[in-house]
Amino acid sequence: MPRRISSAQMRSKLRQAQNKQKQAIAKYNREVRQHNQKVKQAVNRYNSEVRKHNARVRANRQKIDSELRKMRSSNSSQYQIVRTSAMTLNTYYERLDAKENDFEHSNFGYDFLDRSEQENANSLALSNALESDVEDSEGQQSDLLRTEINDMLQELSPELSNRWKGALFSLNPENPDAARHFCTSAREVFVQILDINAPDEKVMEKAPDCDKTPQGQPTRKEKIKYLLGRSGILTEEAVNFVDEDVKNVLSLFRVFNDGTHGSSGKFGITKLLSIKNRVEDGITYLFSICRHHV
Repeated sequence: MPRRISSAQMRSKLRQAQNKQKQAIAKYNREVRQHNQKVKQAVNRYNSEVRKHNARVRANRQKIDSELRKMRSSNSSQYQIVRTSAMTLNTYYERLDAKENDFEHSNFGYDFLDRSEQENANSLALSNALESDVEDSEGQQSDLLRTEINDMLQELSPELSNRWKGALFSLNPENPDAARHFCTSAREVFVQILDINAPDEKVMEKAPDCDKTPQGQPTRKEKIKYLLGRSGILTEEAVNFVDEDVKNVLSLFRVFNDGTHGSSGKFGITKLLSIKNRVEDGITYLFSICRHHV
């Protein structure tokens, strides 16, 4: 026979049931609020990144348009190799930009496009800066030694970090060979970044039939293919742009090493800073590709 309970006990059990229901409803509402808050935060973060991306795009494109107008308004060029390389890089960037949709599904895709656009803008700006007869006095000699990439290089190799520091110490407005000395040291940084991150044996293991130098080593372009493939953004346009960007920086080294510029090789702080920043940003760009793995 079922046990009989009093009305007081019944009311107690009912209150317990109601309390459990309230607790369950409160827990559900709390979880809904937390979920909505997380969604809101994620949306806000996404919108913030989109705004930053769009702001960078606007700034870079305005800079590119402005620098192209300057370049096209000048009929003569003292540094024709640099100018030609900058125009070639811009052509490759336009081809890359036209394929933007190819990168939308890659985590690294839009960051890569942003960085590529910045590289193009920097290249055009440096070409115009070298041709300019105006030398402002905003820069300080201490700015020539300031760097943002030392920790990055130290991570790869202490030797690279030391080589970069040596390159910076060679930058001095009183040194007529400052640009040449700087570029000689900085060139090795580019070479070593590629060799460390894309070793010959790894590249040939991935692509046994890759193009090789007369010495039997994978070409720079093959190393770039390897790195872009590892980053999940391997397209013809991406390979061509990155390869041309490295060529663009290396063109500075050829210009200042050929010994034909005489007194024009003596630059003030503004132009030395422009050269230094172009090379430093190029190293950062290459490193960003190297460190991203799918």
